[in-house]
Amino acid sequence: MLKIGVPSKGRLMEKTFDWFGARGIVMRQSGAEREYSGTVEGVEGVELVLLSAGEIPRELAAGRIHLGVTGSDLVREKLADWDRQVAELAPLGFGHADLIIAVPTGWADVETLDDLDAAAAQFRRRHGFRLRIATKYHRLVREFLTRQGVADYQLIDSQGATEGTVKNLTAEAVADITSSGETLRANHLKILGDGLIHSSQAMLFLSRRATWEAPSRATLAALAERLELSREAADAATSI
Repeated sequence: MLKIGVPSKGRLMEKTFDWFGARGIVMRQSGAEREYSGTVEGVEGVELVLLSAGEIPRELAAGRIHLGVTGSDLVREKLADWDRQVAELAPLGFGHADLIIAVPTGWADVETLDDLDAAAAQFRRRHGFRLRIATKYHRLVREFLTRQGVADYQLIDSQGATEGTVKNLTAEAVADITSSGETLRANHLKILGDGLIHSSQAMLFLSRRATWEAPSRATLAALAERLELSREAADAATSI
């Protein structure tokens, strides 16, 4: 049985069901709202597993599900060497958001990452500790800033309203997901001109770690045909 993990609630679940439904694959949640399983019609041999979007990268990497729908940002954040563990099969066209770096609008001389690097060095000399960037995305932010040569900073974990950390004086800058930028503007923050870390959207991923026996391979081939996956995606599916 081929297992596919789908977000368990909200708009992500609804839009995922709609995306598959438009391609002739009907997904339904089983029974009560809190039951985390469902049915799949339109292709034989597929089992639906409902999980939180944040759990799906882990389950793909562990090989406990064969396919999964989640944000491309979550896969890259939660999985080191993510492309060795999963393959992108198809963008789903929803869940768009950008992971960006933003600083206070009052920092008139800070518009780019080079400016941030200079400001961070000055901040450390003046205050005796490194400039704090609040984020939930430690891996992605650290890798990005390393590539860009920004050094004098520290990442502060934020599991709440990241944009509010600057106003609350617990951070000097933020790295967070945004879609419209309205929350950033409401908190008097501006996005650096070259501060885009990753443009995220919901994606269909394939697990390279799952057990792919003949029946699950055959089901994958049938599903790929129904979904009209691109040649590149089909090649990724068949190279497991």
